[in-house]
Amino acid sequence: MKTLKKIIALVCAAAMVCALAACGEKTQPATDTPNNSTGTSVTDTATSDTAVSGDIKYTVDGKLTMGTNAEFPPYEYHEGGDIVGIDAEIAALIAQKLGVELEIKDMEFDSIIGAVQTGSIDIGMAGMSVTEDRLKTVDFTNNYTTAAQVIIVKDDSIVASIDDLKDKKVGVQESTTGDMSVTEDLGEDHVKRYNKGSDAVSALKSGAVDAVVIDGEPAKSYVAANEGLKILETNYATEEYAIAVNKDNAALTEAINKALTELEADGSIEKIINKYIPAE
Repeated sequence: MKTLKKIIALVCAAAMVCALAACGEKTQPATDTPNNSTGTSVTDTATSDTAVSGDIKYTVDGKLTMGTNAEFPPYEYHEGGDIVGIDAEIAALIAQKLGVELEIKDMEFDSIIGAVQTGSIDIGMAGMSVTEDRLKTVDFTNNYTTAAQVIIVKDDSIVASIDDLKDKKVGVQESTTGDMSVTEDLGEDHVKRYNKGSDAVSALKSGAVDAVVIDGEPAKSYVAANEGLKILETNYATEEYAIAVNKDNAALTEAINKALTELEADGSIEKIINKYIPAE
């Protein structure tokens, strides 16, 4: 009996030592420099009190996988081997607040919603607007910025307003809100779709289309890089960008919304946007 008591005492003492050792263990914070390369990840640690729910689902444990189309400057574009831009930097800060790595996957724009829906990526962030059709298959976070759809034409074009597009051929990037809006307004016969905005602009230069409807900031980049083009003063439409999340991952949507609120409150989002879109 005495021997049994000694054994029990020794077992209890060993258990207490193990428990104390576990409690004293700390995970060392990652110190990697952000690197938004296609298929690579950004590693950082949480720096705020953003709550991370145990109900959050990730495609890969410890990673926030973002799908984008890196043909949309200044929101996302290639710089060397990296994907950079407004969305890439905001996503990196969100991942930092959630205490996970960020991995960016470059894909066709019209594949992003499907990838979010099937769970092959965690979020879609590509200058994406909330629409009724998209809401049928995915959820969206709060908006994080506002943008305008504009009209690009040749300098000598007779197209001077939205009304002048009625009998014209308009180039758009496939599956964007520009595509949806122009198709609804002008009809299928007046729309030509391209995988990239730059391809639509090339079609305008060659005369294959009479105008291009696309988001305002990318439009500025395209016009600056191509002589003989201009942006009409009248916007085609105004919209707000948000982040697409799987409908079965409400905890992630909630956590991202909390992170966005913090990033807006401390001026981080405004700072990133001003970095890429200087005030005129």
